[in-house]
Amino acid sequence: MSKPSRWRQHLSLDLPQSKADRPVWIHACSVGEVSSVAPLIESLLDKGYPIHLTVVTDTGFAHAERLFGNTISIAYLPWDFPGLMRRMIAHLNPRLLLLTETEFWPGMLRSCQKRNIPVVGINTRISDRSFPRYRATRWLWKRLLESVPLFLAQSDTDAERLACMGVDSSRITSVGHLKYAVSPPQVDSEALRQRLDATGSRPLLLAGSTHDNEEEILSRMLDGWKRLSPDLLLVVVPRHPQRFTAVAERMAGLGVHTSLWSEGAASSDTDIVVVDEMGLLGKLYTIADIVFIGGSLIPHGGQNPLEAAVCGRGVITGPHTHNFNSIMQDLQQADAAVQCRDNAEVDLAVQRFLKHPDELRSLHAHAAAFMQDRSDVAHRMLKAIEPWLSESGVETA
Repeated sequence: MSKPSRWRQHLSLDLPQSKADRPVWIHACSVGEVSSVAPLIESLLDKGYPIHLTVVTDTGFAHAERLFGNTISIAYLPWDFPGLMRRMIAHLNPRLLLLTETEFWPGMLRSCQKRNIPVVGINTRISDRSFPRYRATRWLWKRLLESVPLFLAQSDTDAERLACMGVDSSRITSVGHLKYAVSPPQVDSEALRQRLDATGSRPLLLAGSTHDNEEEILSRMLDGWKRLSPDLLLVVVPRHPQRFTAVAERMAGLGVHTSLWSEGAASSDTDIVVVDEMGLLGKLYTIADIVFIGGSLIPHGGQNPLEAAVCGRGVITGPHTHNFNSIMQDLQQADAAVQCRDNAEVDLAVQRFLKHPDELRSLHAHAAAFMQDRSDVAHRMLKAIEPWLSESGVETA
């Protein structure tokens, strides 16, 4: 697929080329939304529906290309001026528009209403930060969203907030987050473990998606952990690839015996392995004994814990998980996650699981059960939108 001109598509000068007539149009702003909607896209493709995906950002476009290649058409969303949006929609003539999260564009909604194109909100989320603003302008959103027959909310909280915005509760259903519709990676666990640890027997503490300074914090706890489990191997996967070498050098500078994944299996005296290859984290979750999720010891907001949970691994995090608040709350209620208030609590949580492997097994079992209970969210969402998939949009006078 040759990448279109972003600006020409924003201005509706270059109109999108769909793979087929009457596609299902899905709008997902950027990388996160594209990732979350991917399971639903796969389900729709399996049922034979052509998909046209619009995004706003370059990173979102590139991510969609990586995920779907040429199986769907991808384009940039026109700016939300009535003439630009009407021109694109008239050309595309979709059978249905699925709007992710809170991509509520007035020109888009009005243009679809004029052409009788049904619009369904999927994975709808009203964040803590934006809710006061939406509630204060309830009169506007009640009118703007009245043409949307169905909102499929991520959670009961999101459903309640939509109702506070003026959406009739009969048009709101809480079906869960599409991020739950993930599958564990296909991996030869035994071979992966041998590649990491030649003995195949060392306990593995995996610190996934770590950010600046977190590796040092964890490494200073390592001596205490090794007193409880002398063979413990700390496996660190930095979030950003440009940090791979620097992290390994800093660990070595602290006097910790450190090796890189690219150097081969860890030797018996290696304390920390820094994974310096992209795309391995999901696979490594399948062999980890204890999992810590990075981005949570600093005010970054955490990383997605579901990638570990789908592999049957409960997680430990620091206090900063605001990017995944609802998911973390659900995991904690299911006894599948331990959120610590500070560094000292992280240290103690790891010690507890090293001392009590039965508690660790219980944590992982709860994570596996949690994901099993929610794995059919894409199916529930598809079933909910089926009544609109066969409808035709016809322009009215």
